[in-house]
This record gives sequence, C-alpha cells and structure tokens, in this order.
Amino acid sequence: MEVAALPSLSPLPLRYGNSSGSVSPVSLRFCNYKGTYIGCSLHKQTTWRNSCDSVHKTFLFNQRKHDAVSWSYLKPSMGLSQSFVSSKLHNQSKLTRSVIVRSELAGTGNADAPYHLSEFKLGSKVRGICFYAVTAIAAILLIGAMLAAHPFVLLLDPYRRKIQHHIAKMWALLTVTPFLKIEFEGLDNLPSSDTPAVYVSNHQSFLDIYTLLTLGSSFKFISKTSIFLFPIIGWAMFMMGVIPLKRMDSRSQLECLKRCMDLIRKGASVFFFPEGTRSKDGKLGVFKKGAFSVAAKTGVPVVPMTLIGTGKIMPAGMEGILNLGSVRVVIHKPISGSDPQTLCDEARNRIADALNCQD
Repeated sequence: MEVAALPSLSPLPLRYGNSSGSVSPVSLRFCNYKGTYIGCSLHKQTTWRNSCDSVHKTFLFNQRKHDAVSWSYLKPSMGLSQSFVSSKLHNQSKLTRSVIVRSELAGTGNADAPYHLSEFKLGSKVRGICFYAVTAIAAILLIGAMLAAHPFVLLLDPYRRKIQHHIAKMWALLTVTPFLKIEFEGLDNLPSSDTPAVYVSNHQSFLDIYTLLTLGSSFKFISKTSIFLFPIIGWAMFMMGVIPLKRMDSRSQLECLKRCMDLIRKGASVFFFPEGTRSKDGKLGVFKKGAFSVAAKTGVPVVPMTLIGTGKIMPAGMEGILNLGSVRVVIHKPISGSDPQTLCDEARNRIADALNCQD
C-alpha cells in the first residue's frame, strides 16, 4: 500500500457530525488511492470544504483525477458514486513543481556545479563591461599603427610578421593588465623566435587568446572565418596572418593544415587548440591529431602549454562577465617525434598533469 505518495492526512477515528450534535461513525470523507480508503478528521474535512466553497457553489461536484488519486465524500444516504477533487490538492501540486524548479536553480550554488552563483554578482558584470570598453579603445588606438606598418611587413617579413605581433602584444597587455595578473612558468622552454614550432594548449575561455598574445611570440592562430568579419578585430587578424577555418568543412580543414605546413617551412610557427573548442566545465577534452600530424610531417617540435585560471575568470558561454582571479601559464619542454599519435598522447598527458596538480 503506497501511503507515502498521498498528501499528509493523518488517519483519525471515522466520525460524522449530525444535526443533533452527536457523532455518527457512518458518514465519512475518504481518500481513494488504488482501492485503499483512509479517513480524515472532521476538522480537516471542514477545512477542505471551506476552501472548495470559494470556488464551487456546492460541496459536491464531478469526479476528477490527479495522479491516480480521487477524493470521495460519503453520507449515510449516498453511495461512493459522488466524488470531488480538492482545489487545494491541485494548488499543492503546483507548489511542489515550483519548489522542485527552484531547488534545481539553487543547485548551481553548490560545490559540484561547474560555475557558482557568486560568479554572477554585479561586480563581475561591471568588470566585464569595463574589460570590453578598454579592449575596444586599445584596438582603435593601435589599428592605425598596424595599418601604417602593414606595407613594410609584407615586403620585409611576410610570413612571421613580428611587428604586427608586437602591436598585438601591446593591445593584449593594455586590455588585461587592469583586470588580472598573468604568471608564466617555464619561459626557458620556449624555442627561439627564429625556430618554427607547433604550439598546443588547452582551451577554456575567450581570455586564452589575450593571455597567449602577451607572450609576444609570432605564432599564427587558427580562427573561424566569421571572426574576420568583425571590424578592427578582423582587420588586425588578417594583418597578423591568422589562418581562417570553416568548421565542419573537411575541405577547409585540409587547406588549413596545408597552409600551416607551408608557413612552418618558411620559418613561421603555428598555434593549435587541439580540443577544437572551449571546455564548458574546465576538464580537458579529447585532442585531435591535426596539429601533431603537421609537426610530424614538417619535423618541428611540439611545445605544449597549460592555461590555468582563465575558465574561472571568464567561463565559456559567459563572456559578458569577468570574475576576479589570476592566470598561470605553464610552458612545457618541447616534444619531438615522427608519430602523430605519440606526440598527441605525450602533449595531452603533460597538459593534463599540470591541470591535475592545480586541482
């Protein structure tokens, strides 16, 4: 007998009050639940009746069912054919659903949620607005320098484009310095600026690009073609030599890899996010082998890098906020080899170890 699923009505002696004031054990209010009848006290019976009278003109009305439960009222002169459903029960079910929804929302505030409610404070939103205001002003001021230098860059340094990357470094530093601190570990593991390499890193946040630009290294990023359509930012990416890519287009992916190998053979370095997209929960995703195939075919080293903290400051999907915090960049020793799978596994293991040590 599934009594636990019923509303909290305590069984009491079954009585019926007649006109003379005496109590008769004949007329009852029953809860009919899967063939089981449980009686209720006269006090609760009156309470349910008064609540129904405000909505219905009469105490008895046609039977309705809610969750396989029907309510019946019995007098000595009646059988069990007449029944009613309390409007209070219907309202209680609505309240229960509301409480369930609210409890699910409140779940974002516990320790197991990927992002906590504290991250949605007004201060984070204000910092986010200020962050984009600063980056827009800095971009407007520096785009002129890029435009002026671009003809000379195409003539003297068409592949690495060091001057444009130095301007981009200034833009990144002007943007992030007022809001967060970036610490670098293992800078001595970076190859010389004239040595081409394939750089790979985990991807957690929109801030990853700003963080990597502050290094000042002249590696070529890979970006979606739609980003090139943005004014100023798209122009700067074009002048820096960022490689366009159409996602879910196998032909575009093949052309992108060919372009990367061509740039490496001409002395430039390239940068990949092997996960392909930003992590939603901060966990390291599966690495694709494209970057490591490029390294294996061109014979250049792979330089793994671990970005720590960017996902908490500006979580993926919540680019409008900027939480307080600091960023740490771990630069691992270069890896060489001719097998793409081996390079992929080794690079991922080093990045994963650094992330696990942080946890």
